[in-house]
Amino acid sequence: MLPVWTLSRKTSLMHRTCCLLIVLAVVLVIGFLSDPLLADDRPNLLLFLADDMTYTDLGCYGNPDVKTPFLDQLATEGVRFTRCYNTAPTCSPLRQSLYTGIYPIRNGAYPNHSRVYDGVKSLPHHLKPLDYRTAIVGKRHEAPASAFAFEMLGGSHGDGGKTLDGEDLPLEKARDFMSRDKKQPWCLVVASNQPHTPWNRGDASAYPPNKLTVPPYLVDTPELREGLSDYYAEITYMDGQVGQVLSYLKELKQAENTVVLWLSEQGSQLPFGKWTCYDTGVHAAAILRWPSKISGGKTSEALLSYVDVVPTFVELAGGQPNDLGFDGRSFVDLMRGKTDKHNDVVFSTHTTRGIARGSEAFAIRSATDGRWLYVRNLHSHAEFQNVITHKNAIFFSWKEVDNEFARLRVAAYIKRPSEELFDLKTDPWCIKNLANQKATATIQAKLSQRMNQWMKQQGDLGDATERAAESRQPKEKPWSKRGVYSRLSSRSGNE
Repeated sequence: MLPVWTLSRKTSLMHRTCCLLIVLAVVLVIGFLSDPLLADDRPNLLLFLADDMTYTDLGCYGNPDVKTPFLDQLATEGVRFTRCYNTAPTCSPLRQSLYTGIYPIRNGAYPNHSRVYDGVKSLPHHLKPLDYRTAIVGKRHEAPASAFAFEMLGGSHGDGGKTLDGEDLPLEKARDFMSRDKKQPWCLVVASNQPHTPWNRGDASAYPPNKLTVPPYLVDTPELREGLSDYYAEITYMDGQVGQVLSYLKELKQAENTVVLWLSEQGSQLPFGKWTCYDTGVHAAAILRWPSKISGGKTSEALLSYVDVVPTFVELAGGQPNDLGFDGRSFVDLMRGKTDKHNDVVFSTHTTRGIARGSEAFAIRSATDGRWLYVRNLHSHAEFQNVITHKNAIFFSWKEVDNEFARLRVAAYIKRPSEELFDLKTDPWCIKNLANQKATATIQAKLSQRMNQWMKQQGDLGDATERAAESRQPKEKPWSKRGVYSRLSSRSGNE
């Protein structure tokens, strides 16, 4: 047998080619086995939504007062995102953009209690061609129904506390859905009504008001402390719901190959939370777990937006999200460890026109790069009004406090300048406005320009868009400034 170096040039070339093909085959096999998007056992997808919860108000995000053992454990088993942002600080536009992957103004659902444009598709439409079952249990706040074709498993919109425990979120039906067909992957949205007002669930006695630490952006009054006690109790109650869902996954032996994404939704119904584009309104807590693919105990500072969720789920399910017209982008590469960054700027929007006790017009837009938050108040000449300014015991108690901080907080909620800029590193509570200062001029100009570009891409005409908000709502508006407010008050909580 001749040594290799004596083989003919032709034979040597064939030999090298064969070796190369073998190596390539091995690489492809290894890549296939390590790539979750190509495997036969594509993951189940579970999205759990809290309701009206400020992102700082759980243990693993730094609030030692709040007891959230199941979410804290989830964070140790997965990834905790520190820079995730919602698209709108009210329920309906937030959820409709979350489920469509499109920002609120471009999808049509930008005021509260609104609907998307005809032809807009959502998560069920994108996952059905990929052979996924999709369902939702709990709160619904989308329209029209044809645009959000989830299988509805039950539950209610709102929780007046008069029902038996669990009826507002029948989790046993979620378990039935998970176990229905072991061969077909599923996507399930669990939409809790907690901790949305009325704060009537959980054990408030576990949170003695006089022992709570008041967050620095709020005015310390007895009414506030009572509210925090009830609010924290509902967070713990919601945490128990998370624990129940996770126990079902373990019981059904589906935990390893189920991607669990928990989101805090938007800020609470305390002042400077929900209905505002300050960080406590639009910043979200987000925890993701996928035991078979991602090691636990990680923290990510990548900048995410709620519009990124559906593209990510589509890619995890084996689809091509880049071809579907989303505003968001899949962060699967972030999950794989191929990058530690995602967006450079994300945006949020809010309108008060057409909501309960809302201003005639008060449009708000915000942009953040994760360090700086830029807020533009398009109707700064007007007063900001909503249910808090109308008749909220906590906010009204602030007016009785005789100190400068309380006076400034009350004034800052109602009257706002045209532009605001906050350094989230040194001022996460957005108390000190740094807009229109020489030291921050470059940062302000950059974020303002990015917002202009984004508004143009979204078809956002500013004042004209705000004035047209009610055209995106149903004709009957019992919650609006022109409706009968008593009808809203009789419902379970105010949106």
